Amino acid sequence: MSGEETLTFSVEFSGGAELLFNKIKLHKLELPASGEWTIGKLLFWLKDNLLTERPELFLQDNTVRPGILVLVNDTDWELLDQLQYKIAGGDVVTFISTLHGG
Repeated sequence: MSGEETLTFSVEFSGGAELLFNKIKLHKLELPASGEWTIGKLLFWLKDNLLTERPELFLQDNTVRPGILVLVNDTDWELLDQLQYKIAGGDVVTFISTLHGG
C-alpha cells in the first residue's frame, strides 16, 4: 500500500461526447487527493489523459464547449459552482453533448 490518498469518483460521457474519449462512456477515476480537484482542473486532466481526438469539440476558452451539458450527481453544474465546484469522493460528473450533426 503506497499510503498516498486518492479521490475516487466517476466521469460519464454521452450524447456523442464519448466518441472523443475512445468511445468509453464510463470512467472510474482514482486521482491523487493532494490539492483540490475542481471541475476546472478535471477538464484539463481529461484533455491530457483521456481525450483521444478533437479537443476543440470538448473544450473552448478553458471551459467545456457550448452545447455540452455538465451534471454533477445529476444536478446541472450551473446550479453549483461550475468550474470551481470541488469534486468529492463518490461524485459522478457527466458530460452530455447536445450537438448533433445533420
